[in-house]
Amino acid sequence: MQDKKHLVNAVLRDPVHFCAFGFGLGLLPFAPGTWGSLAGIVLWWLTPDLIAVQLTVALLTFFVGIWLCGESARRIGVHDHSGIVWDEIVGMYLVLLVLPAPDLVWVAVAFLLFRIMDIWKPWPIRDIDHRLRGGLGIMLDDVMAAVYAICILLLARLLL
Repeated sequence: MQDKKHLVNAVLRDPVHFCAFGFGLGLLPFAPGTWGSLAGIVLWWLTPDLIAVQLTVALLTFFVGIWLCGESARRIGVHDHSGIVWDEIVGMYLVLLVLPAPDLVWVAVAFLLFRIMDIWKPWPIRDIDHRLRGGLGIMLDDVMAAVYAICILLLARLLL
Protein backbone atom coordinates (compact mmCIF):
# COMPACT_ATOMS: atom_id res chain seq x y z
CA MET A 1 0.00 0.00 0.00
CA GLN A 2 1.31 3.40 -0.92
CA ASP A 3 -0.14 5.53 1.87
CA LYS A 4 -2.64 5.60 4.70
CA LYS A 5 -5.49 6.80 2.46
CA HIS A 6 -5.06 3.81 0.14
CA LEU A 7 -4.87 1.47 3.11
CA VAL A 8 -8.08 2.86 4.62
CA ASN A 9 -9.86 2.52 1.27
CA ALA A 10 -8.59 -1.04 0.85
CA VAL A 11 -9.67 -2.05 4.35
CA LEU A 12 -13.13 -0.55 3.96
CA ARG A 13 -13.69 -2.08 0.50
CA ASP A 14 -12.04 -5.49 0.73
CA PRO A 15 -13.68 -8.09 3.01
CA VAL A 16 -10.31 -9.80 3.61
CA HIS A 17 -8.71 -6.62 4.91
CA PHE A 18 -11.87 -5.55 6.72
CA CYS A 19 -11.97 -8.79 8.73
CA ALA A 20 -8.19 -9.00 9.25
CA PHE A 21 -8.26 -5.40 10.50
CA GLY A 22 -10.83 -6.37 13.12
CA PHE A 23 -13.80 -4.92 11.23
CA GLY A 24 -11.99 -1.60 10.98
CA LEU A 25 -10.56 -1.44 14.52
CA GLY A 26 -7.05 -1.88 13.18
CA LEU A 27 -7.38 1.47 11.42
CA LEU A 28 -7.58 3.33 14.73
CA PRO A 29 -4.46 5.48 15.07
CA PHE A 30 -3.53 4.51 18.61
CA ALA A 31 -2.90 0.95 19.93
CA PRO A 32 -4.75 -1.12 17.31
CA GLY A 33 -3.74 -4.36 19.07
CA THR A 34 -5.43 -3.18 22.23
CA TRP A 35 -8.64 -2.45 20.32
CA GLY A 36 -8.43 -5.88 18.72
CA SER A 37 -8.02 -7.45 22.16
CA LEU A 38 -11.13 -5.61 23.32
CA ALA A 39 -12.96 -7.09 20.34
CA GLY A 40 -11.86 -10.52 21.59
CA ILE A 41 -13.63 -9.76 24.86
CA VAL A 42 -16.79 -8.86 22.95
CA LEU A 43 -16.57 -12.12 20.97
CA TRP A 44 -16.16 -14.08 24.22
CA TRP A 45 -19.07 -12.25 25.81
CA LEU A 46 -21.31 -13.05 22.80
CA THR A 47 -20.34 -16.74 22.74
CA PRO A 48 -22.61 -19.11 24.69
CA ASP A 49 -21.01 -20.47 27.87
CA LEU A 50 -20.71 -24.00 26.47
CA ILE A 51 -17.19 -25.38 26.16
CA ALA A 52 -17.96 -27.18 22.88
CA VAL A 53 -19.17 -23.94 21.31
CA GLN A 54 -16.24 -21.95 22.73
CA LEU A 55 -13.65 -24.44 21.48
CA THR A 56 -15.30 -24.53 18.06
CA VAL A 57 -15.20 -20.73 17.87
CA ALA A 58 -11.55 -20.74 19.01
CA LEU A 59 -10.51 -23.32 16.40
CA LEU A 60 -12.48 -21.72 13.58
CA THR A 61 -11.21 -18.22 14.27
CA PHE A 62 -7.64 -19.52 14.54
CA PHE A 63 -7.68 -21.47 11.27
CA VAL A 64 -9.60 -18.78 9.40
CA GLY A 65 -7.11 -16.28 10.83
CA ILE A 66 -4.13 -18.13 9.37
CA TRP A 67 -5.47 -17.59 5.87
CA LEU A 68 -7.08 -14.20 6.53
CA CYS A 69 -4.05 -12.55 8.17
CA GLY A 70 -1.63 -14.09 5.69
CA GLU A 71 -3.67 -12.97 2.70
CA SER A 72 -4.18 -9.47 4.06
CA ALA A 73 -0.45 -9.13 4.82
CA ARG A 74 0.43 -10.40 1.34
CA ARG A 75 -1.90 -7.90 -0.33
CA ILE A 76 -0.60 -5.02 1.77
CA GLY A 77 2.99 -6.11 1.33
CA VAL A 78 3.81 -5.89 5.06
CA HIS A 79 4.24 -8.96 7.27
CA ASP A 80 2.11 -8.59 10.41
CA HIS A 81 1.03 -5.00 9.78
CA SER A 82 0.05 -3.39 13.10
CA GLY A 83 -3.47 -2.86 11.80
CA ILE A 84 -4.04 -6.60 11.34
CA VAL A 85 -5.71 -7.40 14.66
CA TRP A 86 -7.60 -10.64 13.97
CA ASP A 87 -4.76 -12.41 15.79
CA GLU A 88 -5.31 -10.27 18.91
CA ILE A 89 -9.02 -11.05 18.80
CA VAL A 90 -8.29 -14.78 18.78
CA GLY A 91 -5.51 -14.57 21.38
CA MET A 92 -7.65 -12.61 23.82
CA TYR A 93 -10.57 -14.99 23.25
CA LEU A 94 -8.35 -17.96 24.13
CA VAL A 95 -7.22 -16.38 27.39
CA LEU A 96 -10.80 -15.71 28.44
CA LEU A 97 -11.70 -19.40 28.10
CA VAL A 98 -9.77 -20.20 31.31
CA LEU A 99 -11.00 -17.43 33.59
CA PRO A 100 -11.37 -18.53 37.22
CA ALA A 101 -14.66 -16.59 37.29
CA PRO A 102 -16.44 -14.66 34.54
CA ASP A 103 -16.44 -11.36 36.40
CA LEU A 104 -15.12 -7.97 35.37
CA VAL A 105 -12.02 -8.15 37.59
CA TRP A 106 -10.82 -11.43 36.05
CA VAL A 107 -11.60 -10.16 32.54
CA ALA A 108 -9.47 -7.07 33.26
CA VAL A 109 -6.63 -9.22 34.64
CA ALA A 110 -6.80 -11.48 31.58
CA PHE A 111 -6.78 -8.45 29.28
CA LEU A 112 -3.75 -6.91 30.99
CA LEU A 113 -1.82 -10.19 31.03
CA PHE A 114 -2.48 -10.83 27.35
CA ARG A 115 -1.54 -7.28 26.32
CA ILE A 116 1.68 -7.44 28.37
CA MET A 117 2.68 -10.77 26.81
CA ASP A 118 1.72 -9.62 23.31
CA ILE A 119 3.73 -6.40 23.62
CA TRP A 120 6.69 -7.81 25.56
CA LYS A 121 6.91 -11.00 23.46
CA PRO A 122 9.05 -13.12 25.82
CA TRP A 123 11.01 -16.02 24.36
CA PRO A 124 10.09 -17.82 22.09
CA ILE A 125 7.31 -15.45 20.98
CA ARG A 126 9.71 -12.85 19.55
CA ASP A 127 11.56 -15.57 17.59
CA ILE A 128 8.29 -16.91 16.17
CA ASP A 129 7.22 -13.38 15.26
CA HIS A 130 10.49 -12.70 13.40
CA ARG A 131 11.15 -16.08 11.78
CA LEU A 132 7.78 -17.56 10.83
CA ARG A 133 6.26 -15.73 7.89
CA GLY A 134 2.72 -15.71 6.59
CA GLY A 135 -0.55 -16.17 8.35
CA LEU A 136 0.70 -18.92 10.64
CA GLY A 137 3.44 -16.66 12.00
CA ILE A 138 1.01 -13.79 12.48
CA MET A 139 -1.42 -16.01 14.39
CA LEU A 140 1.12 -18.05 16.38
CA ASP A 141 2.85 -15.17 18.14
CA ASP A 142 -0.48 -14.08 19.63
CA VAL A 143 -1.49 -17.64 20.48
CA MET A 144 1.83 -18.01 22.32
CA ALA A 145 1.19 -14.72 24.15
CA ALA A 146 -2.19 -16.20 25.09
CA VAL A 147 -0.50 -19.37 26.36
CA TYR A 148 1.75 -17.30 28.65
CA ALA A 149 -1.24 -15.32 29.94
CA ILE A 150 -3.23 -18.55 30.42
CA CYS A 151 -0.40 -20.11 32.46
CA ILE A 152 -0.33 -17.09 34.76
CA LEU A 153 -4.12 -17.14 35.10
CA LEU A 154 -4.13 -20.86 35.91
CA LEU A 155 -1.43 -20.30 38.53
CA ALA A 156 -3.52 -17.49 40.04
CA ARG A 157 -6.53 -19.81 40.01
CA LEU A 158 -4.59 -22.44 41.96
CA LEU A 159 -3.32 -19.95 44.50
CA LEU A 160 -6.64 -18.20 45.14
